[in-house]
Amino acid sequence: MNGKETRAASSRDKLRGSPIAKVDIAALLALIAALISGAGDVVRQRSAREITDEPVGHWELFRMSLRDGRWWLGGVAAVASFGLQAVALGLGSVVLVQALQVTALLFALPINARLTGYRVTRWEWLWAALVAGAVAVFVIVGDPTAGVQRGSADTWTVVAAVMAPVLVLCVLGARICSGAVAAVLLAVVSASAWALFAVLTKGIVEVLERGLGAVLRAPELYAWLLAALVGTVFQQSSFRASALTASLPTMTVTEPVVASVLGVVVLGETLQTPGPEMVVLIAAVLVIIAATTALARGEAATMAAGAEVHPAPSWDGGLTAARFGLATAVAESGERNRVFLGRSGNSR
Repeated sequence: MNGKETRAASSRDKLRGSPIAKVDIAALLALIAALISGAGDVVRQRSAREITDEPVGHWELFRMSLRDGRWWLGGVAAVASFGLQAVALGLGSVVLVQALQVTALLFALPINARLTGYRVTRWEWLWAALVAGAVAVFVIVGDPTAGVQRGSADTWTVVAAVMAPVLVLCVLGARICSGAVAAVLLAVVSASAWALFAVLTKGIVEVLERGLGAVLRAPELYAWLLAALVGTVFQQSSFRASALTASLPTMTVTEPVVASVLGVVVLGETLQTPGPEMVVLIAAVLVIIAATTALARGEAATMAAGAEVHPAPSWDGGLTAARFGLATAVAESGERNRVFLGRSGNSR
């Protein structure tokens, strides 16, 4: 065992020896944040889909959302969730906190059913159980260990050089493409932004200990604010670009994956998985991705039950969001209120 592994093991043993370890508090706060996030996401999804049937741009949609009470209600929930995640990130690793954010989908499942009168199917409960079990295995077997609080300037430069072109290409691709492809591309942009937000939050929390002045001078603050804005704007646009069966699974899976990779690359976080345990960990990750995608697609499909989505989204100069036509019968029956969101994060 090398020096780094010895220090990590000693730190974990010390934490576990205390009445309530920091990592346990981080896990609890992350779960509460996921609960609040799941409830808020259901409300914000309704706002995004019902605020207008006209084709509008990303920023115009955001401006219209600011005048919608439901968006603000969901926003308050998002802020509360972000606050709890920030505290959790100050105590635990990005990998741990983001893995637990996947459970927002599980909390949103009964909340959406309660609000819409939709009956959760046995298959959905099965997928939910698989997600919960796989997340538990990942946390217990992987034993995510925190690294540093802030990444170096050199590391962030490399990350920016890799991520920026990819995200720009996604936005450009959404201008050219339409329907589900555009929704997926925009969802990748939003989820990646919220993943950056989560990683940057650890740095903000660390700098905050030195006072507000130090926070205002920290470069992470402005990247953090930009990430939140980009995540919010493109999240709304992705919701409207096509059926939720395209955007919801993409967001739900992409955010924790990107955040975990950044946690390892930028902050030096580690997973304690020697030998055969690595096989178990990989299997758990695959189950999380597969079950989350299946659950998200199934729940997103309930929104469109009985609804007819008319011609594919049109993009005016590449900057207008999708146009949705809802059948008259849907509007009269209220089926358009069947909206479900189970993100993560970032969300947001």
